[in-house]
Amino acid sequence: MSSRPGFTLITSLLSLLAAAGVVYMFATSQVMWDEVLTYLTAPAIFYGIYVTVGLTILSMFLGIVLGVISALMSISPSPIPKAFAQFYVWLFRGIPLLVLIIFCYNFALFAPRIGFGEFSVSTNVVMTSFTAAVLALSLHEGAYMSEIVRGGILSVDKGQIEAARALGISRRKTFRRIVLPQALTVVIPATGNQTIGMLKATSLVSVIGVHDLLTQAQFIYTKNYLIIELLIVAVVWYLGLAAVASLGQRYLEHWISSRKAGGCLVARAVRGAAGSGEGVIAEVKPS
Repeated sequence: MSSRPGFTLITSLLSLLAAAGVVYMFATSQVMWDEVLTYLTAPAIFYGIYVTVGLTILSMFLGIVLGVISALMSISPSPIPKAFAQFYVWLFRGIPLLVLIIFCYNFALFAPRIGFGEFSVSTNVVMTSFTAAVLALSLHEGAYMSEIVRGGILSVDKGQIEAARALGISRRKTFRRIVLPQALTVVIPATGNQTIGMLKATSLVSVIGVHDLLTQAQFIYTKNYLIIELLIVAVVWYLGLAAVASLGQRYLEHWISSRKAGGCLVARAVRGAAGSGEGVIAEVKPS
């Protein structure tokens, strides 16, 4: 308790120094801040935000789906799906995202047509810049989500799963009612971080001409040469979107924590059955 006043004093001094630094920067910099304020609400910037958010949501959704499938394959007792999942994770975690985006955009060099015979179409028709961006971001994200989901599943105490099986609870219900709720407490925070990372990673798709936030800023500053001002505009919006994503992450974490605090009925039954037996078995209610 005696160190608390000192900590408060240090925090106050650091805050004052930071505020003084910001004031000095605004007073002495040659950045045209009025132009920054003007372009913050430009229609082209809003369109870039729309594309960036759409890319983030769609790529994260597909990445989570791929990650869950890959994670389930990686913990499968069968060696073939396990080997396939391990190869997928190794491949797409190892390829730099920027290189993967360029590869997907130029996929026609590897496969000029998609399909078979008369039922094939030119790859250039299918693989637009937006499609290539979604594909690359999803494949890259799926590899990371695979390890996150796998770690969450493996973090659940095996004793609870064995107790559930001893109680006659089906494998599917065991996963849904016991493993999944507890794994989510590990998966949700990491997924929130991955979402924020995905939001920033979408800026890489500017190399293939997707009209995301950064690309729109680049289009503008190639005409008026306000490079730093437009980059500041992009940074401000990226920070704002990241703040919104962080709030969503906190809400989900709170919701998962409250569910965990309330207790899962089947999980309580399994823990009770493992400890004391039949008196708790009556609590199990199939849904």
